[in-house]
Amino acid sequence: MALKRSSLNLFLGFLVISLIAPRSIARFVVEKNSLRVTSPDKIKGTYDSAIGNFGIPQYGGSMAGAVVYPKDNKKGCKEFDGFGISFQSKPGALPTFVLVDRGDCFFALKVWNAQKAGASAVLVADDMEEPLITMDTPAEDASSAQYIENITIPSALIEKSFSETLKKALSNGDMVNVNLDWREAVPHPDDRVEYELWTNSNDECGVKCDMLMEFVKDFRGAAQILEKGGYTQFTPHYITWYCPQAFTLSRQCKSQCINHGRYCAPDPEQDFSSGYDGKDVVLENLRQLCVFKVANETKKPWVWWDYVTDFQIRCPMKEKKYNKECADAVIKSLGLDGKKIDKCMGDPKANSDNPVLKEEQDAQVGKGTRGDVTILPTLVVNNRQYRGKLEKGAVLKALCSGFEETTEPAVCLSGDVETNECLDNNGGCWQDKIANITACRDTFRGRVCECPLVDGVQFKGDGYKNCEVSGSGRCKINNGGCWHESQDGHTFSACLDVDGGKCQCPPGFKGDGVKSCLDVDECKERKACQCPACSCKDTWGSYECSCSGDLLYMRDHDTCISKSGTEVKSAWTVVWVIFIGLAMAAGGGYLVYKHKLRSYMDSEIRAIMAQYMPLDSQAEVPNHVHEERA
Repeated sequence: MALKRSSLNLFLGFLVISLIAPRSIARFVVEKNSLRVTSPDKIKGTYDSAIGNFGIPQYGGSMAGAVVYPKDNKKGCKEFDGFGISFQSKPGALPTFVLVDRGDCFFALKVWNAQKAGASAVLVADDMEEPLITMDTPAEDASSAQYIENITIPSALIEKSFSETLKKALSNGDMVNVNLDWREAVPHPDDRVEYELWTNSNDECGVKCDMLMEFVKDFRGAAQILEKGGYTQFTPHYITWYCPQAFTLSRQCKSQCINHGRYCAPDPEQDFSSGYDGKDVVLENLRQLCVFKVANETKKPWVWWDYVTDFQIRCPMKEKKYNKECADAVIKSLGLDGKKIDKCMGDPKANSDNPVLKEEQDAQVGKGTRGDVTILPTLVVNNRQYRGKLEKGAVLKALCSGFEETTEPAVCLSGDVETNECLDNNGGCWQDKIANITACRDTFRGRVCECPLVDGVQFKGDGYKNCEVSGSGRCKINNGGCWHESQDGHTFSACLDVDGGKCQCPPGFKGDGVKSCLDVDECKERKACQCPACSCKDTWGSYECSCSGDLLYMRDHDTCISKSGTEVKSAWTVVWVIFIGLAMAAGGGYLVYKHKLRSYMDSEIRAIMAQYMPLDSQAEVPNHVHEERA
């Protein structure tokens, strides 16, 4: 067993040498973000910091915080709870950025302990004067895998001299506020984001392989939306090594390489005598590259995501299904041309270069601002290597930061890129706790305090201290801020949706309409139910009238009537008496008028007739006719 491990380690050593030795200019680029000190004035300025390769950096956005340097557990290697230390920020205060010293334990463990104590970000102070390095995760084991997976806050390494400046300011009692800024961590040269995923088909490499497989499954939907919309251009890549020429005929190279040692991969189980060999991994890597190329020729490059996802599910190494037959079944189910894929793969036994894999080895070398790809998996966005957790929301945030602001596709503004800034003290924005409404809107660039639109009703205000409902429909939102109450199954509201909205107590109540509306006793204050046979009872928001005996109350007329409707009491009796009296008076007047008119007509007729003939009943009427002149 010792000999086998020795030969394995020797071979892996040769693989690493083979990757690096021919390129003396090979380099690893440390990806940085900006750290700006905003107070105190004497140390204001902008400094570099190296993004940690775990947690979730806020790509495209920035975070402001107050720096704290703990008195105990300065290196953060132990849980802070044991020292009675909490970094949870108080409501209205800036988030806490914890400064810890490098050394004695893994970078990731320091950040994990600070996160559990309530920190929003971690700054690690280097312990020597040197160029910044990238804080990476340790070799995964059962204990470290659990906390690495759960780190969600960003972290950065800062230079020793700068950390001493921060510590001195803090020891002098100064409040040190800083701003971590990732807005330029990913460039955005045009309206399309180009990104690469350096991956591997091997699913037996431990925690990192499990995380990679899970990421591919989770990210497939978002990746295909971006690709189909023309927002991104995605290219998969696969790292391979080559075997030194002196060892191409060795058993190790023959089992781990194809094309006579030109393209190799480590043994999946790190055991040359059993299970799958490295060359099986190389062949599947090549097949997945050719799947992408054939799918791209048909203008459907996003089918690659379907293939790798289905292959992981249907052809896992753990179930001994990692073979060509299973792969061909997946290819057929996706409607891809298997013959074209086989032709693209070429002959793995040929003693010559494979064009596809040769291109991959050339692409591993860094060009321009991008360093060599030496870590698996590695994501490259707009030619910058991504740092942080390989997780759907975090990666989508990084991709979206590659777009100019206001040009991002809709998927960038969805819940998939939530940073939870609104969950911490509501992001410092206005909120109505009763109606569960907030002005905090979280985007991948950071939180925005903006009065919301709820159920078609627009709130207006500064979004920080004030938001008020306005326009029609305001009463649907928390009753427009007006008084409202329910009792005995009845609900009343003082909100009136007129004239821009106002609060006015409804009928039956009195008050300001905002804080209170008190019930009015209509029986005493408004003298309700005034008919002789009526009795009044006050109720909440109204009143009830009843009649004595078997009479029924008619509220519209404030009177009582019999159930048969034949007996009329009270006000109706008076009405009928008055009506009959008026009718009789009208009839009498008419008779008098008729008698007088007739007498007058008779006298006039008599006078006219008397001029021509005397009437027996009267004396001769004088002649009123004037005599004519002679």
